[in-house]
Amino acid sequence: MDISDVVIVGQGPAGLSAAIYTARAGLSTLVLGCEPKVAGDYDIDNYFGFPEGIKGNELIRLGCDHAARFGAELKCEKVLSIYQEQDQTLKIKTDSGEYRTRTVVLATGVSRVRPGIKNISEYEGRGVSYCVSCDGFFFRDKKVAVVGEGVFAANQALELKEYTSQVQICTQGKEPDMPESYKQLLQDADISVSDKKIVRLEGEQFLERIQLEDGSSEDVDGLFVAMGQASSLDFAYSLGITTHKVFIEADHQQKTNVPGVFAAGDCVGRFLQISVAVGEGAIAARSAINYLKELDKKKA
Repeated sequence: MDISDVVIVGQGPAGLSAAIYTARAGLSTLVLGCEPKVAGDYDIDNYFGFPEGIKGNELIRLGCDHAARFGAELKCEKVLSIYQEQDQTLKIKTDSGEYRTRTVVLATGVSRVRPGIKNISEYEGRGVSYCVSCDGFFFRDKKVAVVGEGVFAANQALELKEYTSQVQICTQGKEPDMPESYKQLLQDADISVSDKKIVRLEGEQFLERIQLEDGSSEDVDGLFVAMGQASSLDFAYSLGITTHKVFIEADHQQKTNVPGVFAAGDCVGRFLQISVAVGEGAIAARSAINYLKELDKKKA
């Protein structure tokens, strides 16, 4: 498997800005992600250089073209997980394949979807988790449920099978949104998918059961939340990145506490504007470039 110099997760303003700088510096750059929320058919009238405004989708198209012009490779793939290997490289799994890279720039925006369970916060850390790679070990041979409707949830459920045979998926009343290939993988792994909607959690010290909208209940020891697509927080949990509420903590150089991992744009929670995201993407790129230069010096 080839190793990229930089993988950028997110195809919005921050991610594309970072890609322009890293690719222009001669680094092999891969951008993973599909159309961001900003790529809509609406006017943006406060971005520098466009006094008459510009459509969101047109701005993103121009950004993609700009990054590609310098050699960045852009792929519309959903990132499911990011793990750090023993040699400090990073392994990225998407809905279409796997990649390895020397550095990662997280530019995913803020997209965590809450499952709509009334008292879920009471059981976070006491049976409720958002990270299988972090907490799956603690649920060996126990009964667990994954809340989610898409490929992200399917991937988390399949990963849980490494720890326990008792795994199910609850879609919270949504239609399963995953390709047939993933449905077959779940079937082969004996993981059931139900459109049950969990409304409340119960248990004394730790989670013991889930209450369903139809009035019934089921005993479970663990509940893993994987709604929608994997977000910056999901990657932060698996990599050990420091967070504050729903945001990643990054310094003024867009460095996280994990060497080789940088973050930019809305996912770091500063002034949530396109102009700021573009600037932070450029800074993150410069930091990644300098980080790789230092690595190469040490190897020389």
